[in-house]
Amino acid sequence: MPLKIAIVGRPNVGKSTLFNRLAGKKLAIVDDRPGVTRDRRYATGRLGDIDLELIDTAGFEDLTDQSLEARMRQQTEKAIDECDVAFFVIDAREGVTALDRIFAAILRKLDKPVVMIANKAEGHQAAATAEEARVLGFGEPLHLSAEHGEGMSELYEATEQYRQLVEGDFLAEDDTDEDDETKPVRIAIIGRPNAGKSTLVNKLLGEDRLLVGPEAGITRDSISVDWEYEGRTIRLVDTAGLRRKARVQEKLEKLSTADTIRAITFAEVVVLVMDHENAFETQDLQIADLIEREGRALIYAISKWDTVEAPQTKLAEMLEISERMLPQLRGTPLVTLSGATGRGVERLMPAVLKAYRNWSAKVKTRDLNDWLALAVQRHPPPAVDGKRIKPKYMAQTKGRPPTFVLFAARAYAMPDHYRRYLINSIRESFDLPGVPIRLTVKANSTVNPYTEEGSGAVSGPSRVRAKPKVKPGEKPAHPNRVRQKAKGTAPAGAKPKPKVVAKPRADALNAKSVKAKAIHKSARPSTKPGAAGPGGRSKPTGRKR
Repeated sequence: MPLKIAIVGRPNVGKSTLFNRLAGKKLAIVDDRPGVTRDRRYATGRLGDIDLELIDTAGFEDLTDQSLEARMRQQTEKAIDECDVAFFVIDAREGVTALDRIFAAILRKLDKPVVMIANKAEGHQAAATAEEARVLGFGEPLHLSAEHGEGMSELYEATEQYRQLVEGDFLAEDDTDEDDETKPVRIAIIGRPNAGKSTLVNKLLGEDRLLVGPEAGITRDSISVDWEYEGRTIRLVDTAGLRRKARVQEKLEKLSTADTIRAITFAEVVVLVMDHENAFETQDLQIADLIEREGRALIYAISKWDTVEAPQTKLAEMLEISERMLPQLRGTPLVTLSGATGRGVERLMPAVLKAYRNWSAKVKTRDLNDWLALAVQRHPPPAVDGKRIKPKYMAQTKGRPPTFVLFAARAYAMPDHYRRYLINSIRESFDLPGVPIRLTVKANSTVNPYTEEGSGAVSGPSRVRAKPKVKPGEKPAHPNRVRQKAKGTAPAGAKPKPKVVAKPRADALNAKSVKAKAIHKSARPSTKPGAAGPGGRSKPTGRKR
């Protein structure tokens, strides 16, 4: 049974720091300047063994006009009305101020249990100043340091007393895990500043839950609101506007931007809200590309549609721009609406739930392979280096977003344009418009892993070496023995010797005579007596016969 706690006080006393401390996470943006928090923010927390439902509020200002501070005060008063216990926080360093006295008088009239907290009391001087809070009429203040975690045991004892008072007023929550049908659908409302995001959320909820106005950048925190639509639990997250990175200079806006990006990461469906006058500009395209890279379902919402003069012409123009500028999100639903008048808002949630079902879709392996055969037949993959890529089979590995794996021969050579063709064909054939699709191409294996033969294994069965045949009476060879080649055979890898062909006898005689003539011509007889003549014979030296 969670105890609902509203953390209230004037600006810059450490309410959001205490909110983050009790929640156990850095959910609310914290900065030294006053007035950072503007909307009331909800979260679950825990103090010892006490379950808490926390409400962070804006700083109290004594204004009742139509200004932004006055509207922030109204949000704080609504949080006090619905809480069980109010944590009234003051700054122990500054002591009790005139605004603290005014707010204390309002709390006494509301008749709500109040725990007096003197924050930033981490020194002797601050502890002495904190005792001034007795004059506010809520008893002895608790000396606390939300930033350093000091004084949390005293806060636990005070909270435990009020928990015992309200015990039994709430129904026990079921701690069992929720199935897919009962889990809330997380929807993030994203867009540029002053695009009408908070106005749209208020119109969906049917109440002024969030601060709205003509000023740009009112929302700073990502505010989560639970809501029920046609029996289905919905969790709407309103975010701060995203500007171009070059224009984000202040620390506070950087924190808001990081909080918005984190909301996209944890969302399931993202509604990109754009003003019809400047829709699909560079910043909108970058936000849409970020959503696609995060793998979230997307809905285009064109706001302030009640001020458009030619709706049909403008709608056709918007559809053409979305298909041309964002081809990776082809078929994304586009809803035209007006958050101020409520025109067209009833078409948003059916489109969101349909996109959520497509985002969670599962496709049978048999249907995928039938589609793959037709897709390859209609547009065969290109040939790379003279060899064609051969897709073999395909299956879906997971959903949210739909992720597929394709096994193909020469998968490394699959070009990106053919991968995009397959993704667009999947989106068109299986009716998955606007859903990011992931496709991984892997090398083909010998056995289809998605058949009974493969039994779920990606690679084929291990090879078994055949046993050598042994003749009867012959001793089997040792398995590590190297088989010797027969004598007279050339070793493996050696080049064969050229054959010597004997020349015919007539050719041999002709070659011998040609060689003799050449020697006879080149040899010259010697003029010395007794020298050998041609042919190697010496001249006779005796008398002539």
